[in-house]
Amino acid sequence: MNREPSWDVYRTFAAVLREGSLSAAARALGLTQPSVARHIEALEQAVGGTLFLRSQRGLSPTDRAIALRPYAETLLATSAALLRTATAGADVIAGTVRLTASEVVAAEHLPPVLTALRRQYRELSIELVASDAIDDLLQRHADIAIRMVAPTQQALLARKLGALKLGLYAHADYLAQHGEPTALADLAHHDLIGVDSIGDLSRAVLTALPGLEHGDFALRVDNALVQLGAIRAGFGIGICQVAVAARDAALIRVLPDAFSFDLPLWVVMHEDLRSSARHRAVFDALVDGLLDGIPQGVAIG
Repeated sequence: MNREPSWDVYRTFAAVLREGSLSAAARALGLTQPSVARHIEALEQAVGGTLFLRSQRGLSPTDRAIALRPYAETLLATSAALLRTATAGADVIAGTVRLTASEVVAAEHLPPVLTALRRQYRELSIELVASDAIDDLLQRHADIAIRMVAPTQQALLARKLGALKLGLYAHADYLAQHGEPTALADLAHHDLIGVDSIGDLSRAVLTALPGLEHGDFALRVDNALVQLGAIRAGFGIGICQVAVAARDAALIRVLPDAFSFDLPLWVVMHEDLRSSARHRAVFDALVDGLLDGIPQGVAIG
């Protein structure tokens, strides 16, 4: 391997992977396209192989590039964490804190919590990643995470808030047209909304709905906000957080005695951030705000 490339080269490599072309990466980074091309050429010389192949759709990463992707992403996350850590002193509630939360929690529960936080700490800024993927806090992909699974990694400060309750819901207009199911077996005759990809959570949900299979769902989409939007639009019956549905009188819970599902709710932070005033302030605000904001849907554990 040749001389170690500069940090800018790795940043450019990650941008090309993400954007899929030199021109798009250049726009994202604020560079010229020739500069981006030179960075990729420099990295290819350093690693001794081709990283991208040209195609009609843009640039396709080679196996070598795909193997390097997680290391480039770790470099980016570390760089961003370094900058956030350096933006304010340990005793000052100012600077940037990066959060990650599921799509529904981010859209439906966090806005009032973050609004109150902003009003209290004017020098604090928040980066929010709305994703159902579980970011690695040990790699500092985020500073604080709101998770629906118990943390398994060591060196994490975690607070369990209880469980978010889920139920089956439909819009009143849908039920007026199609009728309300009286037993789980009736669901087979309704328009159902569910996930497309089968994972651990979806398997657990299907287990709680005996007699239903993946193909029985009329709308299958992995984005939880799209599922919620479809329920609100009257498409059919889907799973919704009890606390979210309680805010909309048009959403009617069906078969409450036959189906109920609990998602554990955790707020998690790397223990090294315990002594940081701004991270602790955000952590505590999330715990207090979530407990105050969704009492109907949380069973304290």
